[in-house]
Amino acid sequence: MNLTTHTFLERPWVGVNVFNHIPDGLIALQDEVRQAFGWSADADNVSAIEMSNQFTDEAPYGQVSWSIASRQAALNELKHSICSIERLIVVGAGSETISVDDYPDAGFIAADGAVGALDDLSRVLCVVSDGDGAEHLERAARSGVHVVLHAHGDNREVWKELVTVWSNFEQPPFLTLTHQSTTHHEGMHNPGGFTDGDRALCFIHAMGRSLKSVECVGFRTDYVGPWSGTTNPERKKQKLAWMEESMRRLGVEHHLIR
Repeated sequence: MNLTTHTFLERPWVGVNVFNHIPDGLIALQDEVRQAFGWSADADNVSAIEMSNQFTDEAPYGQVSWSIASRQAALNELKHSICSIERLIVVGAGSETISVDDYPDAGFIAADGAVGALDDLSRVLCVVSDGDGAEHLERAARSGVHVVLHAHGDNREVWKELVTVWSNFEQPPFLTLTHQSTTHHEGMHNPGGFTDGDRALCFIHAMGRSLKSVECVGFRTDYVGPWSGTTNPERKKQKLAWMEESMRRLGVEHHLIR
């Protein structure tokens, strides 16, 4: 499923309207989360501005495949894959190890470090990440898996370090850039949601794929999953409660293990 830069650069840039309309409730949830945790909307906005500015050149970090036009072409291709594949499975941090051979017709989308649960990356359509997936995220990026990279107020230095490292890979990943600001940022998107897991579902929804036909594995609120990044367990459980609320608004809370 991982395509080459040449393939994307041959395709025309068809504009920025790849995302469907994002329901207001999914964007409003981000404000609700900020209020609940005492986080700053300004910090989220600054991170998004910096990411957008870093990726406006024709070859950001020396990579033509990371230009706005190339990222748009890659996103178009990703949208086609998400909407056309018959079986789509989203993998969360509470997943057991998955042998993809057990799912011969499926494609996978992983929430950040949960990509480590998959034994074959060739069937991973993308990883949705805010950058704390550690060695599992690096393995995916090094393999050229498309990364939907998220900017928020607490990860500015993280995403900067990651893209600097990734730009030196023999096959850097294709990138889609997301944010959680209420402001428009060139070359970036806000699909809604909060955690990597529910943001992956928001992203799929924004691509136009019905979530009724999507399977979820490892989405749970009863404990912090083995593929989560380093975190405060109690704070993480509070975040998972917001993931549950996001999934409720998406109409897929039945996928949760509580």
